[in-house]
Amino acid sequence: MIQVKIDTKEKFTVVEPLDAYIYDNMAADLAATCSKFLQEPVKNLILNLQKVNGIDTPVATQIATIQQQFYEQNASFVICCIQPAVEDIFEKEELLDFINFTPTESEAWDIVQMEEIERELLDSNDINFDIEE
Repeated sequence: MIQVKIDTKEKFTVVEPLDAYIYDNMAADLAATCSKFLQEPVKNLILNLQKVNGIDTPVATQIATIQQQFYEQNASFVICCIQPAVEDIFEKEELLDFINFTPTESEAWDIVQMEEIERELLDSNDINFDIEE
């Protein structure tokens, strides 16, 4: 079982794994922990990996899959504070181009807030477009 710290904010939740290494057998637990936030009123998630110094290769793939699920459901998922050894795994698996990541948690906050504004604008444009037809 993976140990995580959860910090809920107004527009997003920060999930921070406390384990220094995330093994393959912990990937499903991490996915379940993150995915449950898609059922919450505040769906946006930041995955802070600052304490994680290593991951098994399938974990990187699982994280990329989780992120895709969030974006498919119109929610943000940003990874921050990736340590060099973990970044190397994402690079080796050619996933860096597919994940949304930032060097710091505050930059991740900014991305979530910008994406939230973008969704609100797109939603209001859809409403205006429907009215004009």
